[in-house]
Amino acid sequence: MPQTVEITLTPKEAADSTSYTAAAIKAAGIRSPEDVAFCRVVRRSIDARRHTSGIMGVRVNMAVELWLDADGKPEPVHFEWGDVSNVPASREVIVVGAGPAGLFAALELIERGFKPIILERGKDVSTRKADIAAIQRNERVNPDSNYAFGEGGAGTYSDGKLYTRSKKRGNYRKALEILHFHGAPEEILYDAHPHIGTDRLPRVVAAMRETILTAGGRILFDTRVTDLLLSPDKRAVQGVETGNGERIMARAVVLATGHSARDIYELLHRKGILIEAKPFAMGVRVEHRQELIDRIQYKTVDPYLPAATYSLVAQVPSGLKSGMGPRMRGVYSFCMCPGGFIVPALTEAGECVVNGMSPSGRNNVFANAGIVTQILPEDFADLVPHFGPLAGMRFQQQLEKMGYAQGGGAQVAPAQRLDSFAGGFKCGETLPTSYHPGVVASDMDKWMPRFMAQALRAGFREFDKRMRGFLTAEAQVIGIESRTSSPVRIPRQRETGMHPQVAGLFPAGEGAGYAGGIISAAVDGAAVANAVVDFIRSAH
Repeated sequence: MPQTVEITLTPKEAADSTSYTAAAIKAAGIRSPEDVAFCRVVRRSIDARRHTSGIMGVRVNMAVELWLDADGKPEPVHFEWGDVSNVPASREVIVVGAGPAGLFAALELIERGFKPIILERGKDVSTRKADIAAIQRNERVNPDSNYAFGEGGAGTYSDGKLYTRSKKRGNYRKALEILHFHGAPEEILYDAHPHIGTDRLPRVVAAMRETILTAGGRILFDTRVTDLLLSPDKRAVQGVETGNGERIMARAVVLATGHSARDIYELLHRKGILIEAKPFAMGVRVEHRQELIDRIQYKTVDPYLPAATYSLVAQVPSGLKSGMGPRMRGVYSFCMCPGGFIVPALTEAGECVVNGMSPSGRNNVFANAGIVTQILPEDFADLVPHFGPLAGMRFQQQLEKMGYAQGGGAQVAPAQRLDSFAGGFKCGETLPTSYHPGVVASDMDKWMPRFMAQALRAGFREFDKRMRGFLTAEAQVIGIESRTSSPVRIPRQRETGMHPQVAGLFPAGEGAGYAGGIISAAVDGAAVANAVVDFIRSAH
């Protein structure tokens, strides 16, 4: 068995395998380095906290495993998926969507001896790049192939963050190992906040596709699902219909369509299949120079340190009252992208939607994050009589259209210097930005909903108390950050993972309202796949 030791090093020492290996051997009390057959890092995190003795400087905490000669070496991460190309039709499962939830559901189904048929409205990850490049050039937006839709889902062209608070929902470690097996770097297995990067993710997604196809699964691109085929009593799903009129039958359908598939929510509502409004958030993207964030977080600039990140949350007055007095509203950072870019994440023409992404090196000069505030049911209560559970979605759409109206046409987004936004005063100046389609000066707090502007301003002031220098004239806000999560939930039973009204219908991932990122969606997709297997087997 290996011996695990905990060591604390400087960033320079932690970046050098010879240095950290020597430190681990010394900490283990091993006299001769020749006695060690193999060494590997199993946990790594950065400690930039203030200590009681003052600032001791940034340190890196590491856990290192050491194998002695007699122990051998650990086996590399490896998976084998069987051949399901000839399984009976009763073991075919439709998976709608090729994002993390859909892909991991497909792999889990194959592992259990079932054949996934993935239907993806967008294009394969390579062809999808051309449509994304067109959006960046302010050209036409393909509603089925963009930053949200296409192989790999919204996460493919993102920072590729892999940490999650939802580790109890499924096999978090297995999800990381599957990504590593398909080409993600080994560091994701031990970093405290692992990420892959938008430059590497497409290759990982393509490798996962090859695994699914090699095992006998099917993937149909450019295939939008337009209808669910139900039994005569409407109590069970029997298959789906696609945009070209094809009907594909199966005993179970996994809905893993992502948080922007509004047509699916509308389809379910139209067919009388239960959906629910759920909490969500909207706001802006804030962009700083990465060097500023590094100095705030590390109190230094060190070439051996990764680009600094932050995670901020505050409770501010909501502008609403209850019997207990003024209610509070959460404001928080979302999808912080160090050394990254702001990108246009709209899915239809006439919208303004921004998001962030980073390459694996996180080496751009800018850092950005969504700063968003809770949207409470009272905020869109006037829309509920007209749209029911889709009222939050309509409210979301309205703000995106308002942002578009304030922009400069096409994907040009409204922007405002951060200090002027937080102070509520006019400023016609915009700053250099990573947002390639361009920005135009706009007094954003004057046209966005009043409660939102007030909450965001109060949030920025609170954040500056925790990160002195965060609220600065050298940063700007760019809008609109509106797709943090779905405003709609497709309910499912806790025991079966199945929709409470429609047997065989399994909502999964972010689009169903049960995940919030690549890993939580992947874990949820795998868990749903196991629920599908239990359902089909119990019917025989």
